[in-house]
Parts: sequence; C-alpha cells; structure tokens
Amino acid sequence: MSEILPWVTLVVCSAAALARIPSTMRGVNPALFFIFLLATAAAVLSIEQFYVAIDGALGGLNIAHVLLRLIVFATIYLIAVRVTKGFGAPDAHRMIAGPPGLAVLAIFSVALVAVFLMMAPAASSVRFQDAGAASPRNEALLPFYWAAARGYLAYVSLALLPALLRSVKERLPLPVRTGAALMAAGAAATVAGLCLEFSPAQLLPIAPAVNNGAVVFYTSGLVMVWLARVKAAQRRSHGTSSTER
Repeated sequence: MSEILPWVTLVVCSAAALARIPSTMRGVNPALFFIFLLATAAAVLSIEQFYVAIDGALGGLNIAHVLLRLIVFATIYLIAVRVTKGFGAPDAHRMIAGPPGLAVLAIFSVALVAVFLMMAPAASSVRFQDAGAASPRNEALLPFYWAAARGYLAYVSLALLPALLRSVKERLPLPVRTGAALMAAGAAATVAGLCLEFSPAQLLPIAPAVNNGAVVFYTSGLVMVWLARVKAAQRRSHGTSSTER
C-alpha cells in the first residue's frame, strides 16, 4: 500500500497540471498550473525509482531530498496565498505571505539546508531512512532535519485551517465548500505528519500514507475550487467552453 500511494499522488497532481495546460497557454491563471506542476515534481521525487535516479545524477548525496523539501515549501506557500486571497482571510494571508510569514519561510528553509550540510553523507533514500545510521552525529541531527522539513508545512496549515473551516460552513457553492473541506483535510493531515515524526516507532509506518494523503487532499481541493470557478464562468457566458477559462 505504501508503494502505491506515491503513484496515486503523482497521477492526481499530473492530471491536474495537464488539465490546466490549455488555459495556461492562453495566459489564464498560470499560477494555478505552476502549483500543480510543483506538486507533480514533488510527487516524482517521492517515488523511490525516480528519486534514486535523480539523486544519483546530483552525486548520490541525498541532495534530491533537500530539493524535494524546498519544492514542497514552495508548493504549500503558493497554495496558501491563493487560498487566503480566495477565501478572504487577511490575517492568515499576513501570517503566510506578509513579513512575518516570509521570515518564517526563510528561517525554516535556512534551518533545513544548514542541518543537512552538518550531516555526514548517507546512502541515497527517498525517505532518508539510512541517514541516521550513517553516524552518531546524523542520528542526533535527524530529528532537527525533520522538524525543519515538516515544521513550515504545519505552520502554514495551522494558519489556513480556520479560514478553510469557516468557508465550509458558509453559504458558498457546493463545489467550493467541498474544495475547502478537502484542503482542510490536507491541512490536518500535514499537521499530523509532523506529529508522527516524533511519535512511537509503531506509528511510523502510517506516516507515508498521511503525508501523501495531505498532498492529494490539497490538490483535489484546489481542483474542486477551480472547477467551481469554471462552472460559474460558463453560466455567465452561456456555454463558453471551459478550456477557455
């Protein structure tokens, strides 16, 4: 099951990106396509076969793992900016895209890279599972690496969650409320993913499912909101093709 989930995530993200190509070629909302493209890149790097090949091309030092984490940072940041603007959440927008939010992003990004550079080289692994065994120093630093990798995602998700839950309860079109609910589930799964990094060992096997689920929920939620916008535009234009949105 844990081997299937990354592929499911890749299919969902790549399908969303492909569906946005016609609109992007027309210059309509290219930011949404870029979000789906980043999510697809993260999904590719989350699959062992692709990860090992890409990391091998980068020297086999798990540089691809840091790249993966930074791509995820960028993806959730862009999602959060769209959500806070779309759902009218100025406080959450300031916490994420304002000076405080950008400072938090910079701190977590620098911390992630700094901790990685302090660690001894380890065998290339998509889950970074052999890094702790490479040296006692790695074993001591690994929790800090994961705290940086998951911490920013949890921060953004906690900032988004109130606005998403409020939108679920508001009198909005059903697809919009469904999209908000899916993204709220993604936010909750993201926070759970951070907690699982510091949980008892018997709970660790479910971490990949939770983390992949967070990506799928966020992406599916964005797709639902996008489809709701397309449907509303179709009604206004009396049948204009959705590919023109």
